[in-house]
Amino acid sequence: MVRQESKGNVYVTRRLLDEALALLRTRCRVEVAPAGGVPREELLAAVRGRDAILASYLKLDAEAIAAMTPSCRIIACYGVGYDHVDVAAATRHGIWVTHNPGFVTEDTADLAFALLLGVARRLRESDAFVRAGHTEGWGPTLFTGARVHGKTLGLVGCGRIATAMALRAKGFAMRLLYVSRTRNEAFEQATGARCVSKEELLRTADFVSLHVPLTEKTRHFIDAPELALMRPSAVLVNTARGPVVNETALADALDAGQIAGAGLDVFEREPEVETRLKASPRVLLCPHNGTGTLEARVGMGESCAGKIFAALDGRLPENCLNPEARPAR
Repeated sequence: MVRQESKGNVYVTRRLLDEALALLRTRCRVEVAPAGGVPREELLAAVRGRDAILASYLKLDAEAIAAMTPSCRIIACYGVGYDHVDVAAATRHGIWVTHNPGFVTEDTADLAFALLLGVARRLRESDAFVRAGHTEGWGPTLFTGARVHGKTLGLVGCGRIATAMALRAKGFAMRLLYVSRTRNEAFEQATGARCVSKEELLRTADFVSLHVPLTEKTRHFIDAPELALMRPSAVLVNTARGPVVNETALADALDAGQIAGAGLDVFEREPEVETRLKASPRVLLCPHNGTGTLEARVGMGESCAGKIFAALDGRLPENCLNPEARPAR
């Protein structure tokens, strides 16, 4: 007797590339939220009766998760972050939660280093100057930036993306420092980075790049006291999570000349951005686009599909955050 595969009913909380959903559609009925999102009550109705949720960015709190019960077996987070999902509530309701750590590393590190270079060499100002048609004033005094080669990079975190960032920095002969709750000898062997205190890193680094998840301990990890420790010539890069940085304090520090600039891909109240950061010529901004390559976005969708297929078959999916949950069969 041939076993019949379950044809799942999946809701996708945000519009994704068609290519990213192609594999999922080979086995599941897929409904995608409209491009502009859905109001709260419509979301609660939309998630009812689904076998799986492919979650991208949209907050799924205890109320939303309760609405998924008892049919839902899995919430597959599209990215590596999962702070938008109440994992404890999902566990109580027997819903597995997964994330995608394997598809974000290289592209996010590329963007982080691009932001570092862009701010250091004042690319935003230079681009605007040329586009405005200025033909006078070109010369040795124009938009003098900071050298990157041979400088000190301070990494907050020592995970996959921090490692990839460090390996890129080695190509620029940069000195590497890192801060972590515990010393990571494997990270040190792979990168040559030296573990230091938070205070030493901030006082010493020419560039500070953030690579930590959002937790209660990392919320506002960079605040006014930390910014005051940094060099006036220093640049802050954040491709981790917006609330790791207090945006108001960052804007204050930039206005006061406490640091030279910032490159930001994530924000404290996305999609809103602190007005002074948008106005500053020394801040380079991206719309949470660390994984913004076709290869990454398609790979993330296919990875989610594989996890959803596993859950539909009653198997523990990869990268499960709560394997103790017991989905209904």
